[in-house]
Amino acid sequence: MQIGVIVVAAGRGRRMGADRNKVLLPLRHKPILMYTLERLLKTPNLLEVVVVYHPDDQTEIETIIRDMGSNIPIQLVSGGEERQDSVYQGLKKLSAQCDVVFIHDGARPFVSVETLQRLSMRMEEIQGAVLGVPVKDTIKEVNKAGVITGTLPRSSLYAIQTPQAFRRDLLLEAYEKAMERGFYATDDAALVEQLGVPVEIVMGEYTNIKVTTPDDLWYADRLIQQMQMREGN
Repeated sequence: MQIGVIVVAAGRGRRMGADRNKVLLPLRHKPILMYTLERLLKTPNLLEVVVVYHPDDQTEIETIIRDMGSNIPIQLVSGGEERQDSVYQGLKKLSAQCDVVFIHDGARPFVSVETLQRLSMRMEEIQGAVLGVPVKDTIKEVNKAGVITGTLPRSSLYAIQTPQAFRRDLLLEAYEKAMERGFYATDDAALVEQLGVPVEIVMGEYTNIKVTTPDDLWYADRLIQQMQMREGN
């Protein structure tokens, strides 16, 4: 089984309140995207990586990739208007030799090697899987007036992370049918679910955060500090 990874890095980071793409913001003197790629390059059976970028960031991202000196091919492709459009561009760029596709947020720099291995092993047997962790908080349904209308059973709720993994041919079919219908979803799994194909949860880790807000950036800095202390750096 050969795996291709699509890294979605075409966002503008508006919730971060920064003047640049959040994946280019520094954490301990390295851009977030570099941490992300370093982790993903340890994916088992990895054939290639495609980074989907915003045209404004092309030069900086090219510099990051060059500085990494990876033996695994890392290609670049310009993204689209929405995240779904960007993933589709990345999917079309991937080699047909890739049997399985991992789609990962460029702003998730802490996915562990063990998690990537778990996901890869599960994809030997199934067609689609996403990382997820059980929610810790009680989740309420609320109407437009701000009134609670229900309490969801926490035991059946998971917070979904990336990578999300699918058989390449299946994912391509899901994307093409969604584009034909003009259907947009918040994640890749929802497109595959529209085909009636079951998607499994593979256990993630609570540290696999997405850096979206200034608070996330502060927490990410602390995580790196802890990791470096454990590794003696």
